Amino acid sequence: MRTIRIGAGAGYSGDRIEPAVELAEKGELDYLVFECLAERTIALAQQARMKDPAGGFDPLLAARMQAVLPICKAKNIRIVTNMGAANPLGAAEATRTIARQLGLTGLKIAAVTGDDVLAEAKQANLALDNGDTVKGLGNRIVSANAYIGARAIADALAAGADVVITGRAADPALFLGCLVHEFGWAMDDWDRLGQGTVVGHLLECAGQITGGYFADPGVKDVPDLARLGFPIGEVREDGDLVVTKVAGSGGCVMPATVKEQLLYEIHDPAQYFQPDVVADFSQVRVEEAGPDRVHVMGGRGKPKTGLLKTSIGYVDSYVGEGQISYAGPGAVARGRLALEIVRERLALTGVQTSELRFDLIGVNALHGDVTPQAGEPYEVRVRVVGRTETLAEAVKIGNEVETLYTNGPAGGGGAWKSAREVVAVASCLVPESATQMHVVVLEA
Repeated sequence: MRTIRIGAGAGYSGDRIEPAVELAEKGELDYLVFECLAERTIALAQQARMKDPAGGFDPLLAARMQAVLPICKAKNIRIVTNMGAANPLGAAEATRTIARQLGLTGLKIAAVTGDDVLAEAKQANLALDNGDTVKGLGNRIVSANAYIGARAIADALAAGADVVITGRAADPALFLGCLVHEFGWAMDDWDRLGQGTVVGHLLECAGQITGGYFADPGVKDVPDLARLGFPIGEVREDGDLVVTKVAGSGGCVMPATVKEQLLYEIHDPAQYFQPDVVADFSQVRVEEAGPDRVHVMGGRGKPKTGLLKTSIGYVDSYVGEGQISYAGPGAVARGRLALEIVRERLALTGVQTSELRFDLIGVNALHGDVTPQAGEPYEVRVRVVGRTETLAEAVKIGNEVETLYTNGPAGGGGAWKSAREVVAVASCLVPESATQMHVVVLEA
């Protein structure tokens, strides 16, 4: 039974580049997949494209392509990625330019478009998961991008693309598209699509499954994390998977790392809703198959719903923030006094906020004042942050923290402040028919 090898070159937009190069050089890959979009990332990319119509794709696209394109061309490794973000065609054009600059000829670069459903979402006035509607957002709406599936990716590969660049594709679909193309899986072979979704879900976060997110010193030790290797999926034609990594790279692959990733971001393992299939992970079996080799089998699937999750990006508010540090004897007391001063100052000056936080980082910033303390910290970081309706009000919050330098407790230092617009994300469902998928192939 035929097997292909897929490497995961990134688990998020700002991920390391060296492990992807290592995969391309030493992984004996058929495909290298870069998964680089989070829910909010594409809304921010849409904002960037409004300012620069030629932009809106992943800021590390050029660096990644410059690093791996020559190796992938030489070794016939095909690249699939969602680095197109808000502008897949622009990302494909940029990749073609890079290929020409590197002297690479004969490359076919495909852009998959159609996930942008802003016009359709506005027209249908869809209900959002936060209780609002698209219409209720008014002119604050920035973007609406549906999670597309594997079919268009497989079509781009069938058209001969060496590089496939999408916008908002479902993360597992980047990998599933490769499997559908390679093995000719039917788009209604639900169990194969379910097992392929297992493959994609396990590989999509890259270093998480090789020990990165797993590590906990003294409890779950992972070797050589500074040289963490990213995973390789050896996928058989029936969907069975072996997760491994490049020999000698850092990290580890073992049943525990695979099981943690299997349940990552999963609500109901028996019903994992995807554009192509409702995947069922409930019967998945995970077995050690050798050093840094784990065999995964038993994924199943049921018919897709015909609805696509869609991320709606909108301008929600503004956030103002200020921080300052205190150290030495009495640091906690001085930090608490600093917070009380800022709290009173914001009230005295009438700063309008809808939400405020007053934290001592290292004391109560994560779990509040119930946090157990084993002795008083020698140093603390004061943090005040508030949500406002205008940028001008947000600026005032950081200013009040900064004035603690000369108007607050003794020994404050390292003050920092910021004020920024907040792009929030809500979700809704759109019919799959609302997306009109297109594959555009450019040649270098």
